Amino acid sequence: MKKWLLVLAAAMAAGLFVMTASLEGRRGNVPEITAKSALLIDAATGNVLFERRADELLPPASMSKMMTEIIVFDHVRKGELQWGDKVTASPYAAAVTGAQIGFGAGETLTVRELFEAMAVHSANDAAVALAEHIAGSEREFVRLMNERAKEIGLSAEARFGNATGLSPSDLAGFAEAAADEETLLTARDTARLARYLLLAYPEILDISRRNAITLTSLPVKLASTNQMLPGMPYAYPGNDGLKTGYTERAGYCFTGTVKQNGRRLIAVVMGTDTEQARFVEAEKLFRYGFDTKPLHLALFRLESRIQFAASALTSMWTA
Repeated sequence: MKKWLLVLAAAMAAGLFVMTASLEGRRGNVPEITAKSALLIDAATGNVLFERRADELLPPASMSKMMTEIIVFDHVRKGELQWGDKVTASPYAAAVTGAQIGFGAGETLTVRELFEAMAVHSANDAAVALAEHIAGSEREFVRLMNERAKEIGLSAEARFGNATGLSPSDLAGFAEAAADEETLLTARDTARLARYLLLAYPEILDISRRNAITLTSLPVKLASTNQMLPGMPYAYPGNDGLKTGYTERAGYCFTGTVKQNGRRLIAVVMGTDTEQARFVEAEKLFRYGFDTKPLHLALFRLESRIQFAASALTSMWTA
C-alpha cells in the first residue's frame, strides 16, 4: 500500500506543480469572471464582495433544489414530515430525466434517503418523489416554492417552475410534471436562497460536505457533484457545499460555500460552458474573498488527494 501511495503522491505533485504555476499567472486583485453571472457574499452579513451581472434572470438548473431542500426542512421542523417516513415512487418520479437514484415506480425509500440523494447527487427522481409526497403533486409543490420565495425575499421576478430545476422541454411527455414555466433566478436570488438555507438549517452542511452517500434501501452509492470538496479535483480549503446545476439552457452552474478562520463566504456562478469551468470560476471568487495564495491551495489539494486516495486504498485492502 505504501508503494502505491508514493507513486500516487509523486504523480499528484508533478501535476500540482504545473497547476500552481498556472494559478500564479492568473493572480490579480479583482477576478476576471467569464461566467454569465456571478456573485460573492459574506454569509454572516450578506455583504456583497464581488458581482457580475448579478441581477440578470437566468435558469439556475438544479441550484433551485435548494428551495426544495428548504421546504423539506420546513415540514420536518413543523412535525408534518419525519425523516424516517416511507415515500413510494410514482411512475413520473421514477422516469424523470437527468441525474437519478435509479429506483423504479412503486419502490419505497425514506425521506432521509431521498433528501440526501437530492442534496449530494442532485437526483431529480428524489426531488420529484419528495415534492409529490409533501404536496400531492409537483404543481402544488411549486406553489409552495413560490410562496416561500416571497417570504425569503427573493426578487419579484424570481420564479420556480418545478422541484428539480429542469427546463419545460426536459419534462415534455410527463403529464404529471410541472412544466408550464422555466425556473428563473438571479445570482443575487440564488445567493440569498443559499444564505437562508445555511442560516435556517445549518445541518444541511452535514450532508453537503459528503463526497458520496450510500442508500440502505437500495444497493446504490451516489457520488457528490461538488468537485470542490476535499479529495475532489477542484478541492478548496473549507468547502463543505452547496449545490451544482446543469441543463442545456442554463449551462453549468454552482453555488458553493467555504468557511475559513471562522468566516464563511457564498459564491454563485451561473452559465459557464463546461462542467469544470464552474469550479474554476468559483475558485477565483473564493481566492479573491479569502486571498488564498496559489501555493497554499496547491499544497492543500496535494494533501487532500493523498488522504482521499489512502482512505480508498485502505477500504479496498480491508474489504
